[in-house]
Formats: sequence, C-alpha cells, structure tokens
Amino acid sequence: MTATEIVISIFILIGGFLSLLGSIGLIRFPDVYGRTHAATKSATLGVISLVIATFLFFLLVQGEFIMKLLLAIIFVFLTAPVAALMVARSAYKTKVPLWEKSVQDDLKKVQKES
Repeated sequence: MTATEIVISIFILIGGFLSLLGSIGLIRFPDVYGRTHAATKSATLGVISLVIATFLFFLLVQGEFIMKLLLAIIFVFLTAPVAALMVARSAYKTKVPLWEKSVQDDLKKVQKES
C-alpha cells in the first residue's frame, strides 16, 4: 500500500466516521437546536473529508485536477453553517421550545432588546 492510498483512506475513514456521528446526533439529540448542531458540525466536516479524499484520488492516482471538487468543498464549508443558523433562528423565532433541561438561552436577552 502506498502513502497516497493511506492518506486517501484516512480521509475516507474520517469522513465516514464524522458523518456517522452526525447521523447519530440527529437521532439522539432532544431538540431542533442540538440536531442542527450535529448536522452542521460533524456531517459538514465528514462531507468535506470525503470530497477531499475524492479530490486527492483523482489528482494523485488518476492525474486529473478537478476544480469542481474544490468548489464543492468551498460551497459546503460556506453554506452549511449559514443554513443551520437560519434554521435555528427560524425555529427560535417561531417559538420552538428548547429542551426542558437546557440551562442557558443566549437569544432570550437579544430578543427582548429588539
């Protein structure tokens, strides 16, 4: 096994593991805010790791530079957190309740001021 194959395999394993963690978080977390966090953080990094592995495979093994994969990485990196923020803010503004054991509500003070 060459060093290239090892690096690509590591990125695939990391991507799969992080995507699995994100999926488990979607099932296990009690409210929409925790689920949004799980979907954004771990699943986004998982997808980015898988796309990096794909990019490295085509670049190092096949000898092809595919700019679309780099653009996909940038697109996911920039849009997924913004989309999660919009979902969470919309949920908060429509009064979706926090988990009953939540101890802190940072947006409550901001909502009173505006």
